[in-house]
Amino acid sequence: MPQHLLIQPLTKAAFAPFGDVIEADPATVRLINNGTTERFHRLGTVETEGEGAIISLFRGQPRQFPYAIDMMERHPFGSQSFTALSGRPFLVAVAEDVGSRPGEPKIFLARGDQGVNYRRNVWHHPLMVIGSPSDFLVVDRDRPENNLEEFFYDTPYLISEPIP
Repeated sequence: MPQHLLIQPLTKAAFAPFGDVIEADPATVRLINNGTTERFHRLGTVETEGEGAIISLFRGQPRQFPYAIDMMERHPFGSQSFTALSGRPFLVAVAEDVGSRPGEPKIFLARGDQGVNYRRNVWHHPLMVIGSPSDFLVVDRDRPENNLEEFFYDTPYLISEPIP
């Protein structure tokens, strides 16, 4: 029988074991360009084994709810960040590593002005868009080595449609 998971708001404290929350943090602001630009500095750290960090644009299609989380993935050679460009909320699913397998997923509702940076080797679910197609700026690693490991759960976890 599938287990239903609760959705919690995405906060820096709750997400810290898995990576960084990318959002305008007044504690990190620096004025640049003769005071005409606020730089929210070092909101996340790109991790790559060797060279090869790239920037891409992903366009995610909305999921249908209730949604079954039946798999997780991780990237052993580099981090991966997703920053919303469409201003729409989205879901983030992560799990602690338990004996080289993902444990029970934790589900976060990210606001449309937030992003996440998954540390390398953090179990996470692929992009989960809500409502309508949405664009994301993605920073990750592009090298010839396979940087993807997938795990499929025997029994999926279910999430209901979030209320943004």
